[in-house]
Amino acid sequence: MMSSRIPTAKIALAPRSHGARACRAVSAGIALVGVVMASGCAPTVPQATTGQTPVAQYRNAQGPSGPDPHVPDFVTRGFEPFSRTDTIAIALREWRLFGEPVDDDDPEQRPDPVTASVKPERLPGLWQRVGEYWWIGQDPYESEVDWTGKQGSDGRPFDFMHDGRYAWSAAFISYVMRIAGAGTRFPYSPNHATYINAAASGTATGLRAQDPAIYAPAPGDLICAGRGSSRVIKFHNLPTRDLFPAHCGLVVSRLPNQLSTVGGNVDDAVTLTHVPTGPTGLLANPDGTLIDTRYAWCAVLQVLYDTDGEPPSDD
Repeated sequence: MMSSRIPTAKIALAPRSHGARACRAVSAGIALVGVVMASGCAPTVPQATTGQTPVAQYRNAQGPSGPDPHVPDFVTRGFEPFSRTDTIAIALREWRLFGEPVDDDDPEQRPDPVTASVKPERLPGLWQRVGEYWWIGQDPYESEVDWTGKQGSDGRPFDFMHDGRYAWSAAFISYVMRIAGAGTRFPYSPNHATYINAAASGTATGLRAQDPAIYAPAPGDLICAGRGSSRVIKFHNLPTRDLFPAHCGLVVSRLPNQLSTVGGNVDDAVTLTHVPTGPTGLLANPDGTLIDTRYAWCAVLQVLYDTDGEPPSDD
């Protein structure tokens, strides 16, 4: 019977080229195979380290950091800088995975599904993907880390009609930022209000809270709105003392008088939404009233990227 264990990854040594000199270094009498010493040898790659992440959920400030074995190696070792281009591309990739849905309806007017089969988050191949948003996006010490699109921590399907506790929109944003390489600069959380408040209080090193009445969102930024009773929250109310229901979407494109955003758990999927803006790209009119009455935008989270795009390829 074959073992179901996943084998430990091994490092494959590249064969030598014909006629090439061997690269070798000796330290304290011990030969270190593979150390680059001569022209034409393989370049040094980033050393493997364990990803660091806040060790516990927090509200307005980042807690101490610890190891996170859930973070992929290419993120942990910093293969590429944290870039605007990669972050947008990751969000759009997930949108395509869910079938490229677009929803410009008023979220308060969307009808509730009557059967579980119409919820993309519960479909084969997609409920597992939502599970990856939780597993990778959340800190490994959080209770939500092993949820999926249809199961809780006990592995049992939860009621599709009453699944608000398992809302995964903030887990999606956290996943995108984690995979893009934000590292310890982003406050990963199952609640949007966690990183809204962290940005507003100045404790999130990778975010800067901006007033939507005076700052025009750029591609790669997050635009955030209060939901339900929290629609009354304005920029001047931030940071709040307590967490509040909210939603944030990642801006993936900006056109005259319109933004396109991608968000998670919108119609139970990763969905694209169009957001109207003024002629200067602001979400508000000159008198401060919001242009889009569907959403009570309370903040734009300017994301502080290392770079706009990836370094030039050597190809």
